Amino acid sequence: MKNGILDRTLTNLWKVWGEFSQSTLGFIHGGPRPELPPEDSERLFVEVEKCILGIGDEASLRAQAAEIGQVYIGLNEEGRQNFLIGLAKRFGVNREKVDRSIEAVKLAEDPETDRAIAEVELRKALEPDWRSLIGRFTTLPEGVKFLVDMRAEILSLQKRNNAVKGLSLDLRTMLVAWFDIGLLELVRIDWDSSASLLEKLIEYESVHAIKSWDDMKNRLDADRRCYGFFHPNMPKEPLIFVQVALVDGISANVEELLDETKPAVDPKAVDTAIFYSISNAQRGLDGISFGNFLIKQVVEELIKELPNLRTFSTLSPIPGFSAWLKGQIIDNNCDLLTESDRKKLSTYNEQENDSDANLLRGVVDRVDNSKPEDLDSEDKLKEVFTRWVAIYLFNIKGKNGKVLDPVGHFHLSNGARIERINWNADTSIRGRGQSFGLMVNYLYDLKDIQGNSSNYEANRIVAHSSGLRSILRG
Repeated sequence: MKNGILDRTLTNLWKVWGEFSQSTLGFIHGGPRPELPPEDSERLFVEVEKCILGIGDEASLRAQAAEIGQVYIGLNEEGRQNFLIGLAKRFGVNREKVDRSIEAVKLAEDPETDRAIAEVELRKALEPDWRSLIGRFTTLPEGVKFLVDMRAEILSLQKRNNAVKGLSLDLRTMLVAWFDIGLLELVRIDWDSSASLLEKLIEYESVHAIKSWDDMKNRLDADRRCYGFFHPNMPKEPLIFVQVALVDGISANVEELLDETKPAVDPKAVDTAIFYSISNAQRGLDGISFGNFLIKQVVEELIKELPNLRTFSTLSPIPGFSAWLKGQIIDNNCDLLTESDRKKLSTYNEQENDSDANLLRGVVDRVDNSKPEDLDSEDKLKEVFTRWVAIYLFNIKGKNGKVLDPVGHFHLSNGARIERINWNADTSIRGRGQSFGLMVNYLYDLKDIQGNSSNYEANRIVAHSSGLRSILRG
């Protein structure tokens, strides 16, 4: 399905942009080859330079941009990467021009006139040449979507090639301005939405995979809600979307929450909204935050529609916990085990050496190799794993002082508090691989959101419930 959507998107762009191009066939026939070897890139970048310099009337320049875009679409992965590297190296900031402008600023005598003019010229000099091409892409139909997808390719490439980092940062700056939150529209998505949009939800869902159209229909039933942010220049493409379950009480198990066999309940008769999946749909918009605005606006929409709702909580994954705990085993971290733990868990150590590392390894192996249904009765394992998750979510922080877990950081920065840790809550292969099946509820208490967010951002204080405090005390 994913490849099908991509193929249709590219085909659509090719056709639409062909309407603007005046000489596409003549330019494309005979080259460039899909991998864009050096001799082909030289010919292509002659056309790019013409477009950047603005030689010709605006209609001709749009046609040139359409041609270049069509060529990019027609390249294979290697060719697109060669194009991006060439664009970054050839059409960045003219440093000689920047140096001259800096000197002019220094030599300006009158701050009200000469220096002000020199500073304007310096700002112009600091703009990379590639901006002209990028700007022309935005004038084409679906040009903004094209640039978002191009940045997704750049983000992957910059991990291996430093040459494109400047291009990536500059494109991010432009996208931040274009995707200002004031320009976005919150849209409710339901079963009556277009099939193409629902197909994209299936493709973009990144937390709990949508397994079938029946699963999709269940997630859009009467006691479910789905909302997405859309941009006027990408009206058919969700930027980010959230899925909500309307239930009684805070949910502790995602399989039960998504059970297709359960009948829908009356949304006016329940008291809790559970945010169980938030998915960024556009890789090219990574680093541009919409999620905090999305949750707050969805809460407002739900309150208006269903004033009976009193509790707003998540049922969230803990994507980094498993890797962190296994890292503690490798580092032989003795701080995780209390003397009481060592006694209770000794039966799980199958090694002759009774070191903490071997004990931890035995416990992890037991959870990894047990059937999910058998873990329900493992109270000793539940107790220690719940405490380790609490330690991980509350105490383990990065160099910036913020929590290491990315989902935790997202919700804490939005003003939620860590409410409850749930054992055996996601028994899928992914859930067990990420966090041994544990999940966490983050609670959005409307009266505390602003204070929690400010305390976390300014003072790195992690808001949490009294239940979590008791777990941390052991």
